[in-house]
Amino acid sequence: MKQLNLLFFFLLTLAITAEGQRRYFDPVFTDVTVTTDVTYGVNATVIALQIAGQAIPQALKMDLYSPTGDNETARPLVIIMHSGNFLPPSVNGGCTGTIKDADNVEMATRLAKMGYVAAVADYRLGWNPIAGTQTERVYTLINAAYRGVQDSRTCARFFHKSAANGNPYGIDPNKIVLMGFGTGGYISFASATLDTITDTYIPKFLTPAGPMVIEPVNGNVDGTTVGITFPGYPGFPAGDTLNYPNHVGFSSSIAMAVNLGGALADTSFIDASDIPCLSFQTPTDPYAPCGTGIVNVPPPISLPVVEVSGSCDAQPIFDAVGVNSAMTNAGFDDPLSQHALTINGGIQSFYPFYVTDPLNSSPWAYASSAEPYGVAGSDCDVDAAGSAIYMDTIMTYFAPRACAVLGLYSDCKITTSVKGLSTIEVGQKATPNPTSENFMLQSDARFPMMSVQILDLSGRIIRDYPSVNANQFTVNRNGLSPGVYVARVAYKEGIVTQKVVLQ
Repeated sequence: MKQLNLLFFFLLTLAITAEGQRRYFDPVFTDVTVTTDVTYGVNATVIALQIAGQAIPQALKMDLYSPTGDNETARPLVIIMHSGNFLPPSVNGGCTGTIKDADNVEMATRLAKMGYVAAVADYRLGWNPIAGTQTERVYTLINAAYRGVQDSRTCARFFHKSAANGNPYGIDPNKIVLMGFGTGGYISFASATLDTITDTYIPKFLTPAGPMVIEPVNGNVDGTTVGITFPGYPGFPAGDTLNYPNHVGFSSSIAMAVNLGGALADTSFIDASDIPCLSFQTPTDPYAPCGTGIVNVPPPISLPVVEVSGSCDAQPIFDAVGVNSAMTNAGFDDPLSQHALTINGGIQSFYPFYVTDPLNSSPWAYASSAEPYGVAGSDCDVDAAGSAIYMDTIMTYFAPRACAVLGLYSDCKITTSVKGLSTIEVGQKATPNPTSENFMLQSDARFPMMSVQILDLSGRIIRDYPSVNANQFTVNRNGLSPGVYVARVAYKEGIVTQKVVLQ
């Protein structure tokens, strides 16, 4: 079961509820319409290079999620890129790597219920994580990420083109968000910052023979020019096409990038002309460093690849150059935003998830089964309930910031209808605490307890007493396992949460 930092949990359970349902903040729709396997482009993939002897065309697909029965015709769009280490499930371990990943489906469904249109899009895969030299690993990885940027921008152009031709998907092309999970976070980071191919002309992406990414070979960063190999280009026959232009003449622009994990290839990519970028990451992420460090091929191979910078180091730079001014100037003062400021260095665009398991790089992620793609022994995390707690926090933090960046409302703050109280304000005590038996909750005479819930640190309500209406209440242990729990007590004046330790 995923574990939460207790302070984060306190704020998460503070009952942040809007006064009335607001589109783009709350799930105002009950049902979602899903259109599967829509082709948004065709481009050259290298995934079958060893078999085919050349790059071959691949149809790029996406699943579209929209609110059922919605009459709005100019809705913001979120393009979601999945995780998977730029490799298919049959190679990467079997838990992620397609547009059917359960956490991506959950995110798209939530967004559609909030009134967005969401597109879970695939992208071209393929690199060599077990290459014999670090140079080759870096070369194949930077080219994979570059193709991902081209594909994300091809997807954006598909929607710009569709909006100019009858707008069948009912989107506002000026309000497109690119969201990446894990490996997709590398794509969203790079798509937010990579202006020209020359941005990659830095020492770690150069070889004695020249740049690792070459525009005549790979196409431009938008993917709107042809890329063809020259004689002697390593790994490919002469004249092989590595990039096919799609939807040329339409804009590749997106308005905002969001990463859940992942990292930026180099912070030198960041400048004041970039789009706003919102980040979620675990500071202890062992695969994509939250600070600046070396990306390693995941165990059991564990080979070093290249130095990158994650959200912990990139976000302060975004903030310093003014890229995230729409979020910075919005004045968010809800409890979750206030808490985030105390743990992220005082910026409005980064939510770090502090987890107890240092190997848990994506606590929001889960799979539909232990072997969702039929890879024997994949043993995937299926804790949808635990992941939902993190998803709740992500959506609560994302919604007002997307509102501010996209201009969805004039006031994008979250208005809370339930006040968070301290134990001192109501005189609440839990005695004995710690305890090996039952414990009693008490409050001042002026503040009778209306209801009591006992929750574990995964967010599950394990005891629910809806009608207390007293200043003293005994909670019977009744077989509860030793550990840390939270008593959530409702008063007329607000909510108090208190830690209780059972020995």
